[in-house]
Amino acid sequence: MKLGLLTAAFPSLSLEEVADWAATNGFEALEVACWPAAGAERRRYAGVSHIDVDRLDAKAAHGIHDLLSSRGLTISSLAYYPNPLDPDPAQRSQAQAHIRKVIEAAATLEVNLVATFIGRDQSRPPEPAFAEVLEQWPALVKHAADRGVRIAIENCPMIFSTDEWPGGRNLAYSPALWRRLFEAMPGETLGLNLDPSHLVWQLIDIQRVVREFGPRIYHVHAKDLEIDRDGLYENGVMSLGMGWQVPRLPGLGEVQWNRFIAALIRAGYDGVVSVEHEDRSFEGDLDLVKRGFLLARNTLRPLLV
Repeated sequence: MKLGLLTAAFPSLSLEEVADWAATNGFEALEVACWPAAGAERRRYAGVSHIDVDRLDAKAAHGIHDLLSSRGLTISSLAYYPNPLDPDPAQRSQAQAHIRKVIEAAATLEVNLVATFIGRDQSRPPEPAFAEVLEQWPALVKHAADRGVRIAIENCPMIFSTDEWPGGRNLAYSPALWRRLFEAMPGETLGLNLDPSHLVWQLIDIQRVVREFGPRIYHVHAKDLEIDRDGLYENGVMSLGMGWQVPRLPGLGEVQWNRFIAALIRAGYDGVVSVEHEDRSFEGDLDLVKRGFLLARNTLRPLLV
């Protein structure tokens, strides 16, 4: 396995600057943020564009390959995490159109993996919401399959605030839903970008997930989660994590990383473990962000073989 990082935590740096720092500090792969270059999406950790897929051609792709290979780095995936089932038709259309462009860029770069969200209209009950996935997603899956690109869907429910209540903005958060998705859209195009932190507060057995879905794990996010016990006491489980799920860097939360990595090894996963930095304790300036990544590196590096 290789140790990587999601570049979205470095919005002020160029891809070359991120690559220089990552290579110097023991990272081997980049999960490259590919939001629209206009940066319209201002959600935290979104709106970052280290590769402008609208402008990517064969010459630009060759330059990116040279840039990264000269530093001993690879691209683990192209990353774009919108809500492609947004209830606003304009937002939905924009997100799906850009997913298509990111897929095309992945093929041009010969990365052949895109990490994203399934999305959800959070106002809709579960069954109508799932039906909407099956209306919208087969065309996106075909677009990827036709270009030899796989899609790794992250399992974050996207429910952190009242704006995302009650259903969250990403439907693909549990084993039962993953099984239904993979049965409804067969083939090997659709898989998981597995983030264990989102399983913690849902009380889903992380190692069991790896055992069952090992062949469908195409990418892995390394993010931890702290459960704020006072927040849980105040809000209870009916709040679905709001007020008590606290994203942390690996080693600062509840995930048992030695057991998680061991389960991945047993399942045959030999891809990238990509650090996703969403820890507010290591935000505010560039040095703090870098310290956070180094803390994650020191936690994970001894476990990766």
